[in-house]
Amino acid sequence: MHQQDTSTEILTQAILRYAVERIRMDPPTLDGPKPEATLRAMTGKTITTEGMGGLEALRIFTDVLAPACISVDHPRFLSFVPAAPTEAATLFDLVVGASSICGTSWLEAAGAVFAENEALRWLADLAGFPDSAGGVFVAGGTAGNLSALVAARSEWRNRHTGQQTRGLIVTSEGALPSFAQAAFVMDAEILSVPCGSRLLGTDLEQFLKQLTAQDQSRVFAVVATSGTTNLGIIDDLEGIAEVCEAEQIWLHVDGAYGGAGLAAPSIRALFSGIERANSFIVDPHKWLFSPFDCCALLYRDPMHARVAHRQHGDYLEVLYDGVWNPSDYAHHLSRRARGLPFWFSLATHGTEAYSRAVETTLQLAQTAADLINQTDYLTLLMPPNLSVVVFRREGWTAEDYQAWSENLLEEGTGFVMPTKHLGETVLRFCVVNPNTSQEDLRLILDSLA
Repeated sequence: MHQQDTSTEILTQAILRYAVERIRMDPPTLDGPKPEATLRAMTGKTITTEGMGGLEALRIFTDVLAPACISVDHPRFLSFVPAAPTEAATLFDLVVGASSICGTSWLEAAGAVFAENEALRWLADLAGFPDSAGGVFVAGGTAGNLSALVAARSEWRNRHTGQQTRGLIVTSEGALPSFAQAAFVMDAEILSVPCGSRLLGTDLEQFLKQLTAQDQSRVFAVVATSGTTNLGIIDDLEGIAEVCEAEQIWLHVDGAYGGAGLAAPSIRALFSGIERANSFIVDPHKWLFSPFDCCALLYRDPMHARVAHRQHGDYLEVLYDGVWNPSDYAHHLSRRARGLPFWFSLATHGTEAYSRAVETTLQLAQTAADLINQTDYLTLLMPPNLSVVVFRREGWTAEDYQAWSENLLEEGTGFVMPTKHLGETVLRFCVVNPNTSQEDLRLILDSLA
């Protein structure tokens, strides 16, 4: 398996041709899922004793498996939070895989860690974090949020020596479900502040006052959101920070999707207060044009994370020499240097290009809102929040929305899934691809006629 021969060279060239062709597809085919039985019938048994050879395995992937996956970078993929990696980032993802880098420690990956830290520094500067701030790239928002909360609980317990009671996390109602999962994994309790769509500092202050004295002592973290996934709403970060500082509670800001808006000067003021957080995350694989999987986790004071996350073992002692080890800042040890494609694209294009690209998607969201307002069978339910546009097709039931969405994907026209707003089934665009055009938006809206 590890020998290079003529067949290996042929396979190498075939894979590189496919990769380049896929990257250059403009637009890529949208494609879509197929039933497991269909895939089984089309592929047969793929893992066998003797193997089928690389070219046949590649054929099965390109002809059968890849078309059963939706292309998230398609300009009319407007559901969930799409992705639109730059060509530079995607190409460099191939380099990272080929380079066999273990991004665990400075000892093993000093060059890679240095580059990742450069990218993290740009994000920290956008948020207004101090020079001492730092962090690590993890797989996604769930991993980033969990790691930040583990650090928060560790800091809380260290301040309250001997504190072994079950900790309590306070979130807004719009917080991601990943926080409930994090609380479950940590065996912590989680409470949501009844506040509607946006958490205000006054809501938080009143909520904490209404807790029993015992519960007040158990609160080790407050989670605010800088751009909810469903509606793009940013909590009152300034007011929340004020309360957290007064109560000496760790403030974590989840910016998995919306944090990328920090790069857009036109909306930077909406994030006022994020510089006072103890930690925050943003996923470059969402709105900062990086391939999956890539979440940036940043701490105001990384020492608290290092105390919580550093793993100890005889074979690890060689790593504890004062240098920056990514394994010390999240719940992982072995890790891919997943921040390198993001770094490479930033280094290639410059930060101004990133700001322009985010601004472009904000303008596209406003264009979508304008088109909706001009269409008599559609109703815009709120002004765009970040790059999220939520609207209603008048007279439709939940079944109508679902049937339309499935047909849109089956035809290869676009991917737009219904969502819920105040209990009502509605439609939602999330625009993060600068290659999405007004014509793309109009095509989808016209199909709702």
